[in-house]
Amino acid sequence: MDIRQLEYFLAIVDHGGFGRAASVLYVSQPSLSQSMRALERDLGGDLFHRIGRRAVLTEAGKALIDPARAAVRSLQTARARVAAVHELREGRLDIAAMPSQAVEPLTTMIRGFSDRYPGVSVTIRAAFTPRDVVDLVRTGTAELGLLATPDPLPDKEVTAHPVGEQRFVLVTPGDGPFPAGRPVAREDLAGHRLIVGQRGTGMRAYVDGLRESGIAFTVATETEHRTTILPLVLAGVGFAVLTESWRTFAENAGARVLDIEPKSTLRIALVSRRAELSPAAHAFLAEAEKH
Repeated sequence: MDIRQLEYFLAIVDHGGFGRAASVLYVSQPSLSQSMRALERDLGGDLFHRIGRRAVLTEAGKALIDPARAAVRSLQTARARVAAVHELREGRLDIAAMPSQAVEPLTTMIRGFSDRYPGVSVTIRAAFTPRDVVDLVRTGTAELGLLATPDPLPDKEVTAHPVGEQRFVLVTPGDGPFPAGRPVAREDLAGHRLIVGQRGTGMRAYVDGLRESGIAFTVATETEHRTTILPLVLAGVGFAVLTESWRTFAENAGARVLDIEPKSTLRIALVSRRAELSPAAHAFLAEAEKH
């Protein structure tokens, strides 16, 4: 067994099959298949059920995922430490982020980091709930994560680095019923149509809390695609409760963004795995503290 075989194995898992993995890895599919056969012989069992063009993980394959990620990540850390001697002139950093926080503050963080370390590539992995972020970091799929939660920050499986807070705001069309520049009382949302996100997110928990407190509204649309919310608002489908990270983007698109009273916020944090971090991750955390 060698590290390249494990990298090939994870590419097949992450990209959903041999064909896509071969394309991403820039190797021929026969070479990739041959490498996997060699790995399976070494481990003494099949890692995939090959069903036509599909590759379905066996139980042995599922068991290999976490150890393989740990081994590959350890090698990446070793390589990155060597690159650190050259002042991070090259390398890669994987960050898992929830959609709203990927708008801001992640944009500002990456800008500061990239200005100082332009040779390090930052890859953003999508995560839709705080649990998703923690799992991606815990398993080594990403080295850092950016999450927002109304609950205490996670501190058992990962290390949390508080970033700040984001308040909830109401986003309406530019000609909406609430006057610009004036906060909206949460009770004023009664009777209106709201566009809501998926369960497990802080924004969904907020609107569910409105209903539990007796504020009756209609759910116009429930969507897992955060990028559809603003277009739906602008189209007049309903209003949306988002975090203020969307304020500038929404206002530039022609929406009206209003504070909701009383003020309610989400805790924002970067999280890192408890194992040794790469120099790029250390540098990113240091830059993030400045912003």
